[in-house]
Amino acid sequence: MPAISLKRQLLSRSPGGLIHQRSREVIHSTGGIMRGKFPSRKTGRLVHYEGLLERDAIYLFETSPLIESFAEQPERIHFPDGNKLRRYTPDFVLDLHDGRRVLVEIKPTRSLQRPEVRHKLDCVEAELKRTGQAFLVLSEADLRQQPRLDNLKWIYQHAAKRVESFMQSRTAMESLAGGFPMTLDAASHALTMHGVEPFGLLLDGWLQCDLSEPVNFDTPVTLSMESDHEWFLIAPKYGF
Repeated sequence: MPAISLKRQLLSRSPGGLIHQRSREVIHSTGGIMRGKFPSRKTGRLVHYEGLLERDAIYLFETSPLIESFAEQPERIHFPDGNKLRRYTPDFVLDLHDGRRVLVEIKPTRSLQRPEVRHKLDCVEAELKRTGQAFLVLSEADLRQQPRLDNLKWIYQHAAKRVESFMQSRTAMESLAGGFPMTLDAASHALTMHGVEPFGLLLDGWLQCDLSEPVNFDTPVTLSMESDHEWFLIAPKYGF
């Protein structure tokens, strides 16, 4: 029977959800931007987003087994711009399973092509590099790769809202390891007796599947034997 990787870390999440206070509150809705709240399985709370691109980013953060947790508008940063000191609030902060922390800006490509926007982000990146903080700008080219995005939305929408316990998932995987690969449909039936389901196991990194083809109940799933999860990388440059 294949060995189950024990490099995974037990996720410690508050049953009531992670407490988070945004550093910037949106008071008025402007510019026709769709704003809303995403019911996060990973953080156990409603995560605020501004615009559909941020909502798509949340789907990737939620489904990545390499991201332990995340939060929106995490902190206010002051950065020099010539002889002025300006303020900036990142869209998200990601806490990765390897202990790294990454600040993230979500921007459409058309915005990144504007000189004033590019200048501001370059100044922010220089300041964060000086203070030793990782900073990443993600556009629709990174976030809306298809069929990956639609696949992950489908998987997420089929997953149970609860996060499976580490020991329960491990026991199920050890019991059924010899039967993989199997289809999502077969896995759903086989895992029922263990009180877990394959969609949650995909999100938590126990199982993996091919995201380059449309995913459905006939899609084969296999054991995820490695801790680097190369099958799912949002930002390969940063290793997650």
